[in-house]
Formats: sequence, C-alpha cells, structure tokens
Amino acid sequence: MSDAPDVRLTAWVHGHVQGVGFRWWTRARALELGLTGFAANKPDGRVEVVAQGPRGTCEQLLGLLEGGDTPGRVDKVIADWSDAREQITGFLER
Repeated sequence: MSDAPDVRLTAWVHGHVQGVGFRWWTRARALELGLTGFAANKPDGRVEVVAQGPRGTCEQLLGLLEGGDTPGRVDKVIADWSDAREQITGFLER
C-alpha cells in the first residue's frame, strides 16, 4: 500500500455528454475504482468530473473518460491535477 497522498483530478469533458447517461457511467466507473467525487453538468454543455484518490487510480479514470467507450461523444478532456482537498464521501451525480 502506498503512503503517497491522494490527489484530486478535475476533468472538463467536452462533446455530446449531457442527456446520454454520461454522469451515471462516470459514477459507476469511479465507484468500481474506489474513487470519491462527483460528475456535474455545466450550463455550457460540458461535464465536470472531480475525483479523489491515488494518482494511478485517478489516471485510470481519466483514461476511461478519454477512451471512446463512454456514452455520447467525447471530443476532448482537459485535466487539472491538485492535492486532494476536503474529504468527499461516495461519488455523486450533480
């Protein structure tokens, strides 16, 4: 088990990702990986994904988001990395 501190991935997903089950799919993948956080629709059509956990596991989720097997159509994903912030319980759809 790693003693490395958890990280926070904030991913802005662009494309046709609202109204297609994308947040539900993201939540399911994150829970399978043991991550906490949320996926939220934004007014401009993007989905914001915030995930906290080990860096390698967050990278796995990022790979899934970029991988092409998502609901809808992902055109690009912009990722930002930071230290884990407040404690988040579970993974929510917002």
